[in-house]
Amino acid sequence: MKVGVPRALLYYKYFPLWETFFSELGAEVVLSSPTNKRILNLGTEAAENEVCLPVKIFYGHVISLKDKVDALFIPRIVSVEGGAYTCPKFLGLPDMIRALDVDLPQIISPTFNLKLGLREFYRSVYELGGFFTKNLFKIVMAFQKGLNKLDSFENLLHDGHLLNEALAGRFFPAPKGRLRIGVVGHPYNIFDQYISMNLIERLQKKGIKVLTAEMVEEEVVDKIVTGLQKKLFWTYEKDVVGAVFHWLDAKSVDGIIYVLSFACGPDSLIQILIEHEAKQQGFSVPIMPIVIDEHSGEAGLVTRLEAFVDMMSRKVGSEKS
Repeated sequence: MKVGVPRALLYYKYFPLWETFFSELGAEVVLSSPTNKRILNLGTEAAENEVCLPVKIFYGHVISLKDKVDALFIPRIVSVEGGAYTCPKFLGLPDMIRALDVDLPQIISPTFNLKLGLREFYRSVYELGGFFTKNLFKIVMAFQKGLNKLDSFENLLHDGHLLNEALAGRFFPAPKGRLRIGVVGHPYNIFDQYISMNLIERLQKKGIKVLTAEMVEEEVVDKIVTGLQKKLFWTYEKDVVGAVFHWLDAKSVDGIIYVLSFACGPDSLIQILIEHEAKQQGFSVPIMPIVIDEHSGEAGLVTRLEAFVDMMSRKVGSEKS
């Protein structure tokens, strides 16, 4: 069986797990092409205007894959930790895809909800594995190998490697310039080179060392966010906030760029929270939001990046003189 995985949304967090699990059970994993203009157009034409850019991109990847596979893997991910949820789009994604006015292959959409406990979580794993085999031992072993692969992948990130390098298994030395910029936001916004307009590569070409939220370990994030005035109920947004205040506390960065997508409710609220908490705690590190949508152009991004980098260079230079 050929199982299609759209190269969008949670692909950037869990693909090593998914690929290993399906391959161990004898399925052929087919990944959609990197985002390009055609995929973006397919998604924007299929989606309602109110839908955020990452979901439009996901639609485009689904449509580009649909005739190449026997089934599409689109899980419903409700919660990945107790006491918190994912963004509402992940809860409704399988239904949104089924509602598209296109002919689709079978959609494999197990529900993963850790708020219901490990028993229910593994029931979903068995349900997913049941599409390929009825051998429970085989399913458990395949999932364990997938978890091991995911753990190795996350260790690479915690060691300071960029996510796109860890996914590809190709690593490059970090620039040795004096400026350090933290780039935060959802990985599907930052590491999709088409919609981020090669943001990280542009910074690296200026000799800037780039840090991302994925490099901060979960234990550090949890410790940081427990000290905030407002409890966070969104797991992936919590990772963003935790990384920002870890860097600020440790004085690890000279500036922060927050990449968020237009029409994303959680992103907008987290931006306000970060700005408010940073002001309350007296941090003076500059934070620049970059809002992306399907109409974003390179010229505007380049101008803002150059101005931001110039400002930080002058600031760092004056502090050292």
